[in-house]
Amino acid sequence: MATTTDDPLATLATHALGFVRDGDVVGLGSGRAASAFVRALAARVRDGLRVRGVPTSEETARMARELGIDLVGLEAEIALTVDGADEVDGKLNLIKGYGGALVRERIVAAASFHGARLATDAPESPHLLAPRMKARVYVAGAVEDASFTDEAKKRLDDALTEAGVDHTVVTYEGARHGWVPTDTPVHNPAAAERHYEALFALFDATLRSS
Repeated sequence: MATTTDDPLATLATHALGFVRDGDVVGLGSGRAASAFVRALAARVRDGLRVRGVPTSEETARMARELGIDLVGLEAEIALTVDGADEVDGKLNLIKGYGGALVRERIVAAASFHGARLATDAPESPHLLAPRMKARVYVAGAVEDASFTDEAKKRLDDALTEAGVDHTVVTYEGARHGWVPTDTPVHNPAAAERHYEALFALFDATLRSS
């Protein structure tokens, strides 16, 4: 007999459980709706359901462990993910927020075009994060760019290479800093088109297979 409740999140969590099969690896989202699902899933685990979870945040990981759900990493093949949405329109387009969980979201591709200060002596310089990067990285710099010099490009490239990051660091010859936007005096149509081609190729190669 179906369990009824006045809590809509608990009702949704119970419904979502119907999609979980014994032996599944389940992506565990973050937020109120996801927490309700984790609690409902844990109850099923106590009843004998065998599942493993992949959490999207430290808070979800903590909750899952405390409730007895075994966790695995992103290398596992996920059968389904249950999460909530902040907004949904009539065409089922979703907006997902909860920014505090972003440190655990799976980032598979990152790109920068005419970026600045990517490899400096500052303790917060982005190149120092290379050992923690799992994404494929594409960085395109401009010529004679004081904010991203040839020395900085080499420094970034060396850091990514040493960390084993799949990456490209390249200079677009003839392109000045800010070449992509059409409303800047240095807009370069050919370099801008190259930028779009590189960006779409990066996303096609990574997002389709992730």
